[in-house]
Amino acid sequence: MDDLNVVDEWDAGDMGCGEILILLRTRMRDFAAGDVLKLTTRDLGAPEDLPAWCRLTERRLVRAEHPDYWIEQTSN
Repeated sequence: MDDLNVVDEWDAGDMGCGEILILLRTRMRDFAAGDVLKLTTRDLGAPEDLPAWCRLTERRLVRAEHPDYWIEQTSN
């Protein structure tokens, strides 16, 4: 993971995925293409919800090892 351009890390704790997904869009709004967010969430729905959110928002889920997820901004 050393080759990733992780520009932000967010520990969302026990927050539910519904709220996380809303806040993710805002949190990543100013990311440049190739920037990566490392998200930590203990929500049990994350393994299904985060990949779906990435597909819908045209971001790339680089790696998923619950509770950690690396999400890449694919365009500006």
